[in-house]
Amino acid sequence: MADNHGGMGNAIDPIVSDLLARLYEGIDNDAPWQSFLEALARWMDSTYATLIITAPGQRQPGTFVTPGADPRFREDYVTSFFADDPFRDLPEGQVTSLAQFIAANPDALHPAYREYLQVAGGEQVLGLDLRFGQDRLGSFEARFRVSRDGSSPDFNSADRAQLQGIVRHMRIAVRLFSKLQFAGAQHGVFHSTAQGLGLALIVLDRARRIVSTNALAERFLHEGEGIRRRGEEIAFTSVENRKTIEAVLTSRTERLSTGIRRFRIDRPTHGDLLATARPLDLPAIHSGTGALALFLARPAGATSTDPQIVRDVFSLTMAEARLASALNRGLTLVDAAKHLGIAHNTAKVQLRSVFAKTGVHRQAQLIALLATLSE
Repeated sequence: MADNHGGMGNAIDPIVSDLLARLYEGIDNDAPWQSFLEALARWMDSTYATLIITAPGQRQPGTFVTPGADPRFREDYVTSFFADDPFRDLPEGQVTSLAQFIAANPDALHPAYREYLQVAGGEQVLGLDLRFGQDRLGSFEARFRVSRDGSSPDFNSADRAQLQGIVRHMRIAVRLFSKLQFAGAQHGVFHSTAQGLGLALIVLDRARRIVSTNALAERFLHEGEGIRRRGEEIAFTSVENRKTIEAVLTSRTERLSTGIRRFRIDRPTHGDLLATARPLDLPAIHSGTGALALFLARPAGATSTDPQIVRDVFSLTMAEARLASALNRGLTLVDAAKHLGIAHNTAKVQLRSVFAKTGVHRQAQLIALLATLSE
């Protein structure tokens, strides 16, 4: 038998271990949270477990997951009950029962909501609200709800303590999930840049802080004319430019294309820039509002396919940039290899790397992409 200093005596409960594994594994699945919520419902001996993620001021949640529930009731909640759901604004990070909530707020639970709970089969509910808002992801809230129908015993203090025991893990998982969503949106923007939608790229959060940049954007920011860094934030010389960025950051639109703004950044010394700003789509958190992608390009005729620029724009090595520039001048891969004094096999390896970094799959696509830099 193991003693108190280690060994089997300190083994983790396999049910809890499985629950936490599902929590962390599920945030990057095709159906995020579903496996965890199913396991959570079993662990809490409840009918359903629900996750709602929402940003401030939204009339509908960005994420709503209730495995096993009738899709009709889910639709009713999202479209009709979410905006007026009284069971919210719970003490942050503290598991609270619906009974406790009603006792403290006797007038909050209107008859229509009671009827909804009965129809949905969740007459007893434990709630947990987690709030986030101190980083670049902006403010949002994750609401976990665990419900039982009227035929089950009431939730008691032991049930609340059991759920409270994994709150720290749930908080970490939600934060990881939000970061994955944000990173995925950034990746999509970088890919779009590689397809010719822009030369330089700056990603901003909701507070105008710079989240990420590419090499050419760093050059423009370092030049400090018309656009520059101010601490962690982006700053513009022009008041109109600043207003345009604010308009995109505060826009609430279902169609990203309607939130796009184009404007010119005046730079008498270094040359003007054409800017395209559009909201970043963060569906699971912000429902299409919040962060912003800013594309910067020199006006037509101001750039070339000089290998240095090709390297900076597309994050290539100098050898890869020289090959891409040679191909853009009309050389075949064989001729480009000879021109650069490298083996044909070396050129093929470099070309595959160029394809991977620029997001294209054929040489013709690469030439079309490089045409966005041509004089």
